[in-house]
Amino acid sequence: MSSAQTPNPRLFLIRHGETEWSLSGRHTGSTDLSLTPHGEEEARALGRLLAGVSFARVLTSPKLRARQTAELAGLGGAEIEPDLAEWSYGDYEGRRSVDIWQERPGWDIFRDGCPGGETPDEAASRADRLLDRLVNSHGDIALVSHGHFGRVLAVRWIGLTVSAGRHFATRTASLGILARETNALAAPVITLWNEAPEHGSAGA
Repeated sequence: MSSAQTPNPRLFLIRHGETEWSLSGRHTGSTDLSLTPHGEEEARALGRLLAGVSFARVLTSPKLRARQTAELAGLGGAEIEPDLAEWSYGDYEGRRSVDIWQERPGWDIFRDGCPGGETPDEAASRADRLLDRLVNSHGDIALVSHGHFGRVLAVRWIGLTVSAGRHFATRTASLGILARETNALAAPVITLWNEAPEHGSAGA
């Protein structure tokens, strides 16, 4: 992959590597976990995938798992961006979806949000705020974030509601590219999704 300095940047959306909780399917928002040894290897492999890209900026979630991923992937000079933090799970922090469904059948974070945490509208507002700040930047930008919020960023980029996020699965240490068509319409598009050098886990 190559980079070009253009008025409308490509946003390289990166999910952090594996943690103990992503491996077990536990929702990880505010809990600050480090990468597992396998997650560290995933991050290094992701760095090799990104080796040909020159980033104008690197922004990362404040969480340790995201910062470690940026560092191990060789994304130097990362800036902390609070708006890249994971969806706030509130009362569902540390719980698995399969357990939540036992007491709340049919629960869907992208439709229902989390009690004591973020609603879908709040997650969308945070994503829109970040995208509005980046849309007129120059050069490619790396965004190191998380599973659920990364999906919110993707659907809001192409103008869909948060509920569409349920259709955009992500593996750990995976890459998506948000861009615009290179024609007069310059419509927002997703040119790559869920690309990873090796298979990761599907947790948060």
